[in-house]
Amino acid sequence: VQLVESGGGLVQPGESLRLSCVYSKTSRSPAFMGWYRQAPGKQRELVARISNGGSTFYADSVKGRFTISRDKDKNTLYLEIDDSVREDTAVYYCYANTLAAFYWGLGTQVTVSS
Repeated sequence: VQLVESGGGLVQPGESLRLSCVYSKTSRSPAFMGWYRQAPGKQRELVARISNGGSTFYADSVKGRFTISRDKDKNTLYLEIDDSVREDTAVYYCYANTLAAFYWGLGTQVTVSS
């Protein structure tokens, strides 16, 4: 599975941003897809995840501000970031878990700064 993220950039605190991740078609749809992020000097952390059936999970730090969604017709995963805070600054990575293998995108930088 190939994953290509886009949509990162510089935003001011409180602003919104939508990240996209286009993934290649596979014979078997990934069981889980989601987003991790890695801030400078910190470990990579799971931000949000969505199952093939549509169940979602969010890290406590982003609940109520981030929304993950998936358009299977467009082979695209989204992450809507609302009410951004400086702590959201990180490289955001899209991933796909087919249960047989784990795939990563190259990441997209999000910077929240005034």
